[in-house]
Amino acid sequence: MSSYKWHSIFALILAGMFFHSPLLIALTLIGANIPDFDHKFKKENVYKIIIFGLVLFISLYIIELPYYVGLIIVFLGAIFYFSQHRSFTHSIFGVLTLTSAVSLILIWALQLIVSVTSLKNHYLILAILIALLSFMFLNKKLLMVFLPTFFISLFVIKTGEISYIEIALSLFLGVFSHIVLDSFTPSGIKIFSPISSKKVYKSFGLAVVFILSLISIVYHAPVLFKLFEIYVS
Repeated sequence: MSSYKWHSIFALILAGMFFHSPLLIALTLIGANIPDFDHKFKKENVYKIIIFGLVLFISLYIIELPYYVGLIIVFLGAIFYFSQHRSFTHSIFGVLTLTSAVSLILIWALQLIVSVTSLKNHYLILAILIALLSFMFLNKKLLMVFLPTFFISLFVIKTGEISYIEIALSLFLGVFSHIVLDSFTPSGIKIFSPISSKKVYKSFGLAVVFILSLISIVYHAPVLFKLFEIYVS
């Protein structure tokens, strides 16, 4: 099975442990596919990200609108351009940087659209932005499955508005899931790159999965106790 499929499946499993909103699950899936953009065969996509960011920055600057979203997209592209495969983007510092950058892109884009249009439905706007983000980071084969499933789930699963913190957490979980899964490979990951070249392997991945499982159980404890009272008491 291709690498992106394993990363996507693992991300969906983790997302199901913590989130119920289609938006947050989608962001976790997208996040899991972001770190590998430091790979050489994706350089063409990186150029597109940088060019898109520059065009957006210049366009927003000319019409005197907040242009920060364009700059952060260029910054994101620059990270992939200068990173070697499985180095910075596959470290804890890279996870935090990528999470922050993509979160800011979504949040600033959302605020910009709300401020310049009559659209006030944050949920719908965010769904559209996530769909656009998927075009940037998801494999074409995965994209063909993701888009229809994502939009159908928006109508089937009714959830309320999500917070900026939830956006960041879902992206963090997705990006972090990528390096956790890569730790199971023979080459491991440089968890503290570029500060240290020390690698971690399978034991790190198993420990993280165990900790996340415990956190999930604690997170759902109130629901579990309620079900216990209903069906056992």
